[in-house]
Amino acid sequence: MNHPGSAREVLIAEALGDLARLLERAEALQSAMLESRQALLDAHAQLADQLATFEIRVAALMEKAKVQAVKHILARTDEAARQSVRVQTIAMSDAAKELFKAEINPALQRIAGPLRQLVHRVDRPCRRWQFCLGHATTAAVASSVSWALAAYLWAR
Repeated sequence: MNHPGSAREVLIAEALGDLARLLERAEALQSAMLESRQALLDAHAQLADQLATFEIRVAALMEKAKVQAVKHILARTDEAARQSVRVQTIAMSDAAKELFKAEINPALQRIAGPLRQLVHRVDRPCRRWQFCLGHATTAAVASSVSWALAAYLWAR
């Protein structure tokens, strides 16, 4: 081989050697890039499959959560309705007691007072008269109470 004659030729020879090494590395890099590309495509496909599976699981979980939420809401609504019925029943019972005390009790007292006086005034010659008067009093009081209750209910 001839020895290079000038520095220029030496530089060109070195540059050609560097270029050859660079080409070899580029060819090696190309195959590595193809392998990386294929690995990336495989990873992408695998991730897409995992994502589809994940979406299915999330959808199933959401459905289960919806069902649980609806069950919870129904249970709470039923409990609230039962509580409301209890409270209303108690309120209606208390109102009926107060109504009886305020309206019916005084009317009964007004009716019973004169009847008691009649019972005390009556001469008691025989038991039969007492027996009839007791029944008459009971019938009068029952009739008065019935009329008062009917009148009140009709007035409502």
